[in-house]
Amino acid sequence: MEGALSGIKVVGFTYAGTANMTMRILGMHGATVIRVESKSRPCNLRTGFPFRDNKPGLNRSGYYAMYNNDRYSFGLDLKHSKARQVLDRLIQWADVVVENFSPGTLDRLGLGYEAIRALKPDIIMLSISSQGQTGPHYLMPSYGPTLAAYVGHTHLCGWPDRGPCMIDQSFPDFIVPAFAAVVLIAALDYKRRRGKGQYIDSSNVEPAVQWIAPVILDYTANKRVQTRTGNSVPNAAPHNAYPCKGEDSWCVIAVTSATEWTNFCKVIGKVELANDPMFATLLDRKRNEAELDRIVEEWTVNLTADEVMEKMQAAGVPAGKVNSLQGVVEDPQLRHRGYYRTLQHPEIGEYEALAPSYILSRTPAEPRLPFPCLGEHTEYVCRELLGMPEEEFTELLIDNTFE
Repeated sequence: MEGALSGIKVVGFTYAGTANMTMRILGMHGATVIRVESKSRPCNLRTGFPFRDNKPGLNRSGYYAMYNNDRYSFGLDLKHSKARQVLDRLIQWADVVVENFSPGTLDRLGLGYEAIRALKPDIIMLSISSQGQTGPHYLMPSYGPTLAAYVGHTHLCGWPDRGPCMIDQSFPDFIVPAFAAVVLIAALDYKRRRGKGQYIDSSNVEPAVQWIAPVILDYTANKRVQTRTGNSVPNAAPHNAYPCKGEDSWCVIAVTSATEWTNFCKVIGKVELANDPMFATLLDRKRNEAELDRIVEEWTVNLTADEVMEKMQAAGVPAGKVNSLQGVVEDPQLRHRGYYRTLQHPEIGEYEALAPSYILSRTPAEPRLPFPCLGEHTEYVCRELLGMPEEEFTELLIDNTFE
């Protein structure tokens, strides 16, 4: 079955997370994606824990596997004297070029936008960088965790009496690809209508800042600087993760309305709390939140997290158990929607890839190709996609042009 982007051809000069996650979206929608890689400088995700059977290897990383399916790996030494004749073919073949190296890197290799536009006038080029291609900080090196701190996420995470808390994973890396994919589709539509390509300067910072828009509004309107509040929020009480029966078992409960509060009191068998002056209104509950948390905990510790969740949800009170990783993988709702898709890899064998979080009725997007071994498709790309004669490919291979 063809995807919504079938026929679109993408070449990636990419490293680490954001750009590769963007290309993953395009690939799962049917685009033909080629990633240029090098054994002399392999992607850092290829060396990222965990590894299949705890055996490290460039083709065994679970981190790499999850974000690099549905593409071909093309091994090429970009600095080789004969690399240019291959790169020119790749660019002329492509509709889109994606890159996320530090600003200026591809220009120094003769692969900047002006150079590739000379080869392919209607090319679309997407450059994803830390803070864009211009400005006082455009050359600032960074990864997701440092950007999370830079844009204020880390400042907001943690408890009031403690220092900032790092966010697990490279959080901005998971925000940027959705924005980048949308703007690429817009550029492709413009090209379809007007026949013209364009250059896209995408920053990692701006999309990450959008995730804290409410606190930015609070500052610009009220000059109030929000900071760490633990699990407490201004518009809900109770609002916390409460211990439940069993080892390391927890359930989150969030009460935001008067109706939810009344129903909550009925569920825990304390209907009198609904009109208690200490808890009658949201403001009352916020003023006495520590005591309220104590009452809630006295009830939750006698039940399993599933029991707490089911009782609360049955009464219309938002609640959810804190799932272990095993619980997430085995979740019946995710299984029903086909979120986990089994793929077969030549080195690590069978593994489960993640599908998109949406389902298209006519052009379903899904993982089809497992993540590639480094340089696995070099010959296929040259011979089949670029139409390179066998003699030329063999000569380049002997000269160590490919890696």
